[in-house]
Amino acid sequence: MKNAASLTLFLLVPIFLFFSCVSENQFSLSTPEVITSGYQFTEGPHWLEDGSLIFSDIPANKVYQWQPGSEETTIFIDSSGSSNGIDGLPGGTIVLTQHDGMVSKLNEAGKLEALVKNYKGMRLNSPNDLAIRSDSLIYFTDPPYGVSAEDQELDFAGVYSIDQNGALILLYDQLALPNGITFSPDETHLYVSDSETGDILRFEVLENGDLSDHIVFANIGKPGDKGAADGLITDSEGRLYTTGPNGLTVFDVEGNQLATLSFDEQITNVEWGSDEKTLYITGANNVYQIIVSNY
Repeated sequence: MKNAASLTLFLLVPIFLFFSCVSENQFSLSTPEVITSGYQFTEGPHWLEDGSLIFSDIPANKVYQWQPGSEETTIFIDSSGSSNGIDGLPGGTIVLTQHDGMVSKLNEAGKLEALVKNYKGMRLNSPNDLAIRSDSLIYFTDPPYGVSAEDQELDFAGVYSIDQNGALILLYDQLALPNGITFSPDETHLYVSDSETGDILRFEVLENGDLSDHIVFANIGKPGDKGAADGLITDSEGRLYTTGPNGLTVFDVEGNQLATLSFDEQITNVEWGSDEKTLYITGANNVYQIIVSNY
């Protein structure tokens, strides 16, 4: 029996190794493809239910809309408040973080309507990126990137939430430059990147929306020639996709680095298309797509 068991083990080991290699090799990122170009500095890609992509061009003060199969875009929002991040409420209402010091929604009349402008009577710095929970709680980061020294009234950079009644709640104020923000697939964790250190923090999210204990989940390096820790997104398996000084970096749920994809320019943020096969990525002058093979 000992010999039979040994033979069985001998046969199973290579089978196990074979399937382990297959599993690891199934995850891959394609070469980046430029889908539209000629912008000043793009950010905040957001996929719409109609099958189009919208994104911010911060210096141009506009939001553009791109349809698959075209290299051209149309203006979706003119005078966007120098919008950066874009996301949608569960009902489809679009919400934008604006370097002009506001978080706004696009109302039914197609006009921007401010949700929050001030914290305790003081102007918000420069709302940067946002993530919206399935119960409509809005989370956003507020570094001082887009506010002048003369206009800056807060002496900290915050991570906030806006509840369903419109109340603004400060959740965390210990990051120098909070930037990208996204949920885990089950919304029990919130990831926030710090552009100054390259750290990506993972917070526990309580049912009432507050943040609890956090860890440094990963670090993607300090700022460089191609930017700093920036936009984030997860997939249904819990992998975290990050933009930063090394391009696109992907981590598994334990914080182990799975892949890095370099770009010829700074990239800023990421968004899934209609499925988890096509990932859209905004850059300094271009918007890209890549194909993710992860199953």
